[in-house]
Order: sequence, then C-alpha cells, then structure tokens
Amino acid sequence: MTDPRPDDAAIETAMLRLVAERGADKTVCPSEVARALGGPHPDGWGPLMQPVRRVAVRLAHAGRIAILRKGKPVDPDDFRGIYRLSLPASDAAPSGSGPGSQSGV
Repeated sequence: MTDPRPDDAAIETAMLRLVAERGADKTVCPSEVARALGGPHPDGWGPLMQPVRRVAVRLAHAGRIAILRKGKPVDPDDFRGIYRLSLPASDAAPSGSGPGSQSGV
C-alpha cells in the first residue's frame, strides 16, 4: 500500500499559494497548509505538521517565505513553538521604513 501523504513538492506548492493569496503583512498558520492537503480531520493533517515545518525551513533559507514568531522573523534553523508563515520581508515591507529612512522630517 502506498503512502497517501503529499510529498514535499505538493506541500511547497500549497504553502506558496496560501502565503501569496494571503498577501503582504498577513500570515498563514502552518496547520492551514497541512489542512489544505490532509483535510479537516486531525488524522489527515496532523501527520503533515513536521513535513510542513521542514518545507517551511527550506523555503525560508531560499528567501521564498518568512517564518515569524510573535510577529518577528526568526532564524529558520533556531526557532521553537508556535510560528506563522508570510511573504519575505523584501516582498512585504512598506517603502520608506527601515534604516536610512527619513522619519520626522
């Protein structure tokens, strides 16, 4: 019997689609990615949580998504607990913010 779980390519496709659909300054819960592939029952999506995390780390290293904790980007190799996924900062950052911007002028 074959394993019905989606492969990393299917997880990547779903993850990138959900993050793009959500748009800049919005986040996606990793469980949303798992549910999109495994269905609403925990027996379907629960086993996908570790593969989702693994794909998220790979995509964060590639600069294709950002992994956030408490609203701030984290090191993909060193984060624990609850996290969210979003577009990378370069795709989502508003113009005129950050170092070198003229504030209060």
